[in-house]
Amino acid sequence: MKVTHIQALELLDKMCEVIKHSDANDILIPAVFRATELGMFEFIDLALQARPNLMWACNSIGRNLFQLAIECRQEKVYNLIYYKLSKRQRTLIGNRIDRDNNSALHVAGMLSPLARLDNISGAALKMQRELQWFKEVENIVVSPVKESLNKEHRIPREMFTKNHKELVKEGERWMKETATSCTVVGALIITIMFAAAFTVPGGNNEETGFPIFLHKNLFMAFIVSDAISLFSSTTSVLMFLGILTSRYAEDDFLKSLPTKMIIGLSTLFISIATMMVAFSSALFIMIHEQLWIVIPMILLASVPVTLFIWMQFPLLVEMYISTYGRGIFDRKVKSRA
Repeated sequence: MKVTHIQALELLDKMCEVIKHSDANDILIPAVFRATELGMFEFIDLALQARPNLMWACNSIGRNLFQLAIECRQEKVYNLIYYKLSKRQRTLIGNRIDRDNNSALHVAGMLSPLARLDNISGAALKMQRELQWFKEVENIVVSPVKESLNKEHRIPREMFTKNHKELVKEGERWMKETATSCTVVGALIITIMFAAAFTVPGGNNEETGFPIFLHKNLFMAFIVSDAISLFSSTTSVLMFLGILTSRYAEDDFLKSLPTKMIIGLSTLFISIATMMVAFSSALFIMIHEQLWIVIPMILLASVPVTLFIWMQFPLLVEMYISTYGRGIFDRKVKSRA
């Protein structure tokens, strides 16, 4: 595959040399637009190096490459063109309208192709990605364009709301179902950890009322892990309740709801892990002489933590990167010179 890729690039270089000295627009322009739809970054890069004026070409409905990259949600092509254009050129090309009077912001308000959304986990993150695109394009258009009407007599924000109505509902349902399930788990942990704090392993001294194993290191590990589990599970439940009672406006999917979900899942993971530490500590205190029982039980205690990491941690990481990571709009993208 690597050899094939290298050979394809060599062939592309030869084609671009021919393109520089020919006027075969009837073949070249459809090929460039098709490559934009498919996100063929290197093809677009070399084609624009050979013929920079292609950037201003339009397809059958009057959309240029920049608008088509937005329509197809091809962030690499978008970043490439953004990098090649000056601020003035970005304003000019971004504010052009197609035959239906759609500006780049109207195009950003259209629903992303399903193939692009299928790679994103959860309807809420899909909605977040759509908002990120809309906010990005909103930053490069002039103020009058934000209130301009298209052929359907809609401004870009109305276009976005109309096309994403079902996705908002799906995102709300996904968030509520996830929050409800996690709230049940968090509430159970709160109940268990609260009760465990007053039924310490070994019991209490009848004369003083203090725990018998108060001065043992393992007992302190039990108390500390119990407290951390209780506090983190309480925080988790509060975050999930915040999700359940949210108003679910469109802009909430950009930062507010993902942040609550990130905090809720993180603290739930901490509460489960520390609950297992508390259990293992208590077990070791009570039957530390029976290692053949204690060691397998402690190993089994790691199973729930491992399962949680396996099932939920990828979603947590994806959500964090999507909300607080570098983002899909890389301003430092470099072309292939």
